Amino acid sequence: MSTPSFRQATVADIGRLHTHVHHAYRGDEARKGWTSESHLLDGQRTDKRELQALIDADDAQLWLLERGDELLASMVVKRESEEVAHVGMIAVDPKQQGQGTGRALLEKAEQVARELGCTRVEMTVIGQREELIAWYERRGYKRTEEQRPFPYGDQRFGLPKLRDLYFVVLAKSV
Repeated sequence: MSTPSFRQATVADIGRLHTHVHHAYRGDEARKGWTSESHLLDGQRTDKRELQALIDADDAQLWLLERGDELLASMVVKRESEEVAHVGMIAVDPKQQGQGTGRALLEKAEQVARELGCTRVEMTVIGQREELIAWYERRGYKRTEEQRPFPYGDQRFGLPKLRDLYFVVLAKSV
């Protein structure tokens, strides 16, 4: 079996990446993993237009972790300011969870942030996902005092099943 490797996504990856992100976050496949949002949201997590915009953006990098032709995981690293890189859309194939894949993604995100000259990585996580927040905290991320509203009404981010969704902001110095 080949060793997993990282590479930046290209336009040719959009179709399979769109399917991968959906399977990691929502639907029947997502329910097999422990990081699913299916109990909180229906609908899509992203759309192909957003993926295209991320690939084209000067301030964002969309990374894939692959083993051969198999897409194991993906994430976005976006420069928010001179000091801060935002890591988001972290998607690990449910069959890969619990095998160090998420940890490898975070290590790569932190490396990319440093290469961009950033000294801090931030992410947002739905506040009701306490188990996932605890996992990030064990990786050195700390809750900030900041909370952000969930984008109700924007179907690009899904169809909420609850009325009180919000994001907590987690940060780590790199």
